[in-house]
Amino acid sequence: MNFEKIEKEIGYEFKNKQLLETALTHTSYAYENKKQSNEKLEFLGDSILEFVSSEYIYHNYPNLKEGEMTKVRASVVCEDSLQKIAKMHNFSDFLYLGKSERTSQKEVRPAIMADSIEAVIAAIFLDGGLEEAKKFILNNLAKPIENATKNIGQKDYKTVLQEVLQKNGNVDIEYVIIDEKGPDHEKVFTAEVKFNNKILAIGEGKSKKQAEMEAAQKALENIKKR
Repeated sequence: MNFEKIEKEIGYEFKNKQLLETALTHTSYAYENKKQSNEKLEFLGDSILEFVSSEYIYHNYPNLKEGEMTKVRASVVCEDSLQKIAKMHNFSDFLYLGKSERTSQKEVRPAIMADSIEAVIAAIFLDGGLEEAKKFILNNLAKPIENATKNIGQKDYKTVLQEVLQKNGNVDIEYVIIDEKGPDHEKVFTAEVKFNNKILAIGEGKSKKQAEMEAAQKALENIKKR
């Protein structure tokens, strides 16, 4: 393993290379080769990640309520978010995986990628201390956290719309992506929300979720005008 490449990717040079190797060792490889897996490091990294992200949100977004802070943290400290970080840093090129994982999967499973991020966080913490671990976490999560705080007000629109429409009993609410345009890094999605097969509103966003949220928001505004 050329540790220089992965260290350059994550922005940290290990004094104890064994820690990094263990952080990148999946249980499938550890079982086949009688090595130590990254499971215990995952456990520690998960706690460090929760603490650092919570502290950062608390100090940098003082206007958020407790429930809103929880939603922001949950949206960035999750498998999908961590997998994206692992993909961005090409972790699949460095992971020690057993034969079963290498041969049966075209791509490394999202859960394995996400877990490896937590393990590397713990390895950085044990090797260089909390500040180094914090640096890695925030270099990768500060922007997603900012994006999540911008969308926090939208998170309830679909729920509120459902509650409004279901006051008189169960109804059929459906969200449909009707268009997407632009290059991959600047996609714009268009979604419509239907109520009992009738179109209530149409919204746009840089993700399918954002487009659906805007559609729900506009639907609520239309309902208020009636």
